[in-house]
Amino acid sequence: MASPYGNSAAFSAPPAPPATTDVQQTRFEIECEFVACLANPYYLQYLAAEKYLDDPRFVRYLDYLQYWSTPPYLQYLSWPGPTLRHLELLQEESFRQAIISPEVVMRLEREGIQAGFNWA
Repeated sequence: MASPYGNSAAFSAPPAPPATTDVQQTRFEIECEFVACLANPYYLQYLAAEKYLDDPRFVRYLDYLQYWSTPPYLQYLSWPGPTLRHLELLQEESFRQAIISPEVVMRLEREGIQAGFNWA
């Protein structure tokens, strides 16, 4: 069965925003939506519970997605603060193991809420 993450060559270059072909546009939209989901600590816990965070291919995919922290991609994120923070934390094996804990999830949720209050 083929890997849902593709092979490492598939991670070589990010799509162009906004893309010029239908295939590039679809890839851009899928990756943008997935990265946006990383702002949700409960989704991170789900990924850990389903063992995605234990898969080296998935970890490489998360590393590849760090291009979202640079212009021009950054402007497409709805919640850049928590999204990029969680993407950065996911690079650490200790965090990938800890996120399964409800206490860690609740702490991330509190930090996100507090950041929203501080921003306003």
